[in-house]
Amino acid sequence: MTHTSLSSWLSYIESQHPSEIELGLERGSKVLARLNLSRPKFKVITVAGTNGKGSTCAMLTQYLCTQNYSVGTYTSPHFLDFNERIALNNISCDDDLICRAFEAIEAARENISLTYFEFSTLAALWIFDQSKLDYWVLEVGLGGRLDSVNMIDTDVAVVTSISLDHIDWLGDNLDVIAREKTGIARKDKLLISGVVNPPSSIATTALDVGAHLRQKGIDFSFTSNQSEWAWAGNGVQFDNLPIPSLPLQNAATVIAVLVFMELAPAQEDLATLFRTAQLTGRFQQVASSPDVYIDVAHNPEAAVELARRVSHFSRQPVAVCGMLKDKDIDGVMTHLAQSFSDWFCADLAGPRGARADELVEHIIQCSPSLSSKVKAFGSVHDAFGAALTKAKEEQRSVIVFGSFVTVSNYLAFSQLKSDL
Repeated sequence: MTHTSLSSWLSYIESQHPSEIELGLERGSKVLARLNLSRPKFKVITVAGTNGKGSTCAMLTQYLCTQNYSVGTYTSPHFLDFNERIALNNISCDDDLICRAFEAIEAARENISLTYFEFSTLAALWIFDQSKLDYWVLEVGLGGRLDSVNMIDTDVAVVTSISLDHIDWLGDNLDVIAREKTGIARKDKLLISGVVNPPSSIATTALDVGAHLRQKGIDFSFTSNQSEWAWAGNGVQFDNLPIPSLPLQNAATVIAVLVFMELAPAQEDLATLFRTAQLTGRFQQVASSPDVYIDVAHNPEAAVELARRVSHFSRQPVAVCGMLKDKDIDGVMTHLAQSFSDWFCADLAGPRGARADELVEHIIQCSPSLSSKVKAFGSVHDAFGAALTKAKEEQRSVIVFGSFVTVSNYLAFSQLKSDL
């Protein structure tokens, strides 16, 4: 079937499988075998974890590119354009290349039904194969063991963090979730764990598989103060590193990947990386007067990090929050309810979107004193408009957070405004 545009292809692949999510490797692996793809010149690096996957992939990609390696990076979800998911040397692929990839997948799959994510993953791998790259950096979409990214045997498996999320798919205890995420590891290959207080199943899985496990707190460590930080491991020490805008624990994991891959990163190159690395939607300042930040924080672990960051503000900011109803809303609000002076909650559209009044109930349950400071709105746009007025009146910052969907909605209407 021929489609004349990327939007047409995307509409088509969305309709090709009855389920949005169906974990498993059998369908995609059959198509992958038919494509007969090559591997990168050096290594495949696959990144799993509850939080920190995106920032870890971003820092690894940026470092490798600055060392003059060619790199293909596959991430998800996207904010505004599908093209964000597939990048060559940190530049999103154009429509034409992605369409050609979809054509190749469509021809190879014949009667095999693929999910949207399987189509996307295979397209990324096809593009990387065609581009003859040095490294592939692949972000797991959901879990690890049964995620379509795991169709490719990795050379370096990375697990950034473990906490309760996607319980319906991954299980309801940390040991089970860790086992699923560590399922990307391979025999005789590196497994780098950046997990704080790691469940025992990480080491057990590594032993069962025969992977070479390197763990934060055992094989490498880091220390920090407000102005700088240091990393040590494998007989290497880096001192006086600048504090990155991305989460420090992920920066520490990135150094571990580079060191244990024996890439011998230089102090000055790491310093440059951490001074400059940024990622859309990860505590990113997008406006000033008043300051506006966007953050995709949507689970308790990410909420702890967001609370830590806003605790350094001279005045409490105001929150614009929209969440999905299958997330741990109560857990998020427990950590964040008292971090903001006012809350402007938004409905999120779609079957998974939580209603604003549900968020209001959770916030007031966590902090009854906020009852007059929490309001519900029908959209992120309306919630942000009211929050912006409040922030200007009281000279406060605005934090837009709670979901990739929330941040995407903000970016869409802010881009539209800038285009007018």
